[in-house]
Amino acid sequence: MDLSVIVSTYNKEEWLEKVLWGYTQQDFRDFELVIACPEGFEPDADIFDAAEDRCTIVRDPRQAVRGVDLVVSDVWASMGQEEEQAQRERAFTGYQVDDALMAGAAKDALFMHCLPAHRGEEVTASVIDGPQSVVWDEAENRLHAQKALLELLVASAPK
Repeated sequence: MDLSVIVSTYNKEEWLEKVLWGYTQQDFRDFELVIACPEGFEPDADIFDAAEDRCTIVRDPRQAVRGVDLVVSDVWASMGQEEEQAQRERAFTGYQVDDALMAGAAKDALFMHCLPAHRGEEVTASVIDGPQSVVWDEAENRLHAQKALLELLVASAPK
């Protein structure tokens, strides 16, 4: 399966670094990660370099979504970055995932967001609530993974 991904409003360095690290530990023959982000918001160079044969950074989100199967976004300012909100809004202007941007992706492309989302900021309501969005499935899967982790930790705790 040839899977392409765009992280159109990337700002969580730790998240992307984990994705790229995971890539270096696996054999993803048909995986391409296209990261659209403003200058200054790139992933850590050491981690990116380990996966650069399948990862590309671009500045134009329209270029990044061209024909992709999956569009992934995140908030522009995370918890603890509230003081940077205005600066990040300026930097990410033009990176909002809207219907026009999704139209550039593959016809059956999916949209993911780790939630919570800021509707009208990094993603429009029509995209996050639309038929291509799988954000609730993504959240449900994360819930089950976290429950399994809790069970493992509780079961292995010293008595």
